[in-house]
Amino acid sequence: ARLFPYASAEAVFNEHRETTRGRDLDITGLSYALLDGDGPQQWPYPEGAAAGRARLYADGIFPTPNGRAQFANTVYLPVAEQTCARYPLHLNTGRLRDQWHGMSRTGTVARLFSHAEEPLLSMNGDDMQRRGLNDGDLVRISSRRGLCVTRVEAAAEMRPAQVFFPMHWGSQFMNSAGANALTPDACDPVSHQPELKHAAVQVEKLPYAWQMVALRRGDALARMPLLQPLLERFPYASLGLYGKEEPLLVLRAAGEEAAAGELIAEVDRILGLDNDDASVNYSDARRGIAKRMLVENGEVAGARLTGETAARDWLKEMMADGLPFEQIRLWALAPLSTPPCGGVARGRIVCNCKDVSEREILAVLECGTGLAQLQQDLKCGTECGSCLPELKRMSAGCRPAAAAVAVGG
Repeated sequence: ARLFPYASAEAVFNEHRETTRGRDLDITGLSYALLDGDGPQQWPYPEGAAAGRARLYADGIFPTPNGRAQFANTVYLPVAEQTCARYPLHLNTGRLRDQWHGMSRTGTVARLFSHAEEPLLSMNGDDMQRRGLNDGDLVRISSRRGLCVTRVEAAAEMRPAQVFFPMHWGSQFMNSAGANALTPDACDPVSHQPELKHAAVQVEKLPYAWQMVALRRGDALARMPLLQPLLERFPYASLGLYGKEEPLLVLRAAGEEAAAGELIAEVDRILGLDNDDASVNYSDARRGIAKRMLVENGEVAGARLTGETAARDWLKEMMADGLPFEQIRLWALAPLSTPPCGGVARGRIVCNCKDVSEREILAVLECGTGLAQLQQDLKCGTECGSCLPELKRMSAGCRPAAAAVAVGG
């Protein structure tokens, strides 16, 4: 109550509005009712104004001590670090659509992981092929300063010799400092802005045959800091959330060999999976496979899959929705990549506002539907609009096969 003493969204807006008073982004003339009724307005919109100002600084007065603009006569400088035979790839870093900075706030909101569940290295398809990489493979990204281990994905927007890695994931969510382990400490001589968005790197495939996925409903945010110290004990590990109303904790780990039994037992203890009386277990020591499923109040409350993780996607989705154990009792620990009760995993969520998945969008687009019809049918991209660029790319790149043949003659 002391940190968030608001009774409504309007109260939050009113506090933010007051922080702009007298500044070049002054919006003290805006009200919540005006925005709600008339939609977005241009700023600045100071108190007493009848409308927003169309052009900032049109009066020639700038927010400096003498009111005059200050210009810096800068000279172009190339990137601080050039690629070479050892580090032949340009690493670009930046933010993703649904996360902010180091995820100190957004990293506690499960829905914001629905679009990008874990850190992924985006890479040009030809560069992947030359390295023998497929989507989902684990790779080591190394620079002159450090390294991190993550999964890789093909991305059509990546040019040859360029890769992209999001800046948000750090040691709270993976077993390294993430992008910060790779980038240089060079700074601009005038602004002193650090050059955090470029580094020369190498990408190598890792032979990590052993994998583990652990899922847990209930007290996800309380369990997360307890798991964080364990991440560095795995060759690869990432920690995240999933779901909508009740967060689902998701731990992924991998290595060349199976993790020590003591480490897995510690994971089970933190996640509350060590209750044998409420668990269903499967073990195949010869093949290195062990699985455990926790049942509470007739629902699957937790699961840990080691050595074989084919069920991870549909199990995660169904657990987030409240999965009755009876519905999957006979197949609970089987190596199934599709739900035993029929259907398929929904996959990545493209529109968080309307909870619309990539699979659902592609199914509509395959019927020859354009963006406008897609928005009308599924309502995706009709609220905050942050998914519109992706929807436009999907609409432009997905045509039914018959139409493609007709255009090609």
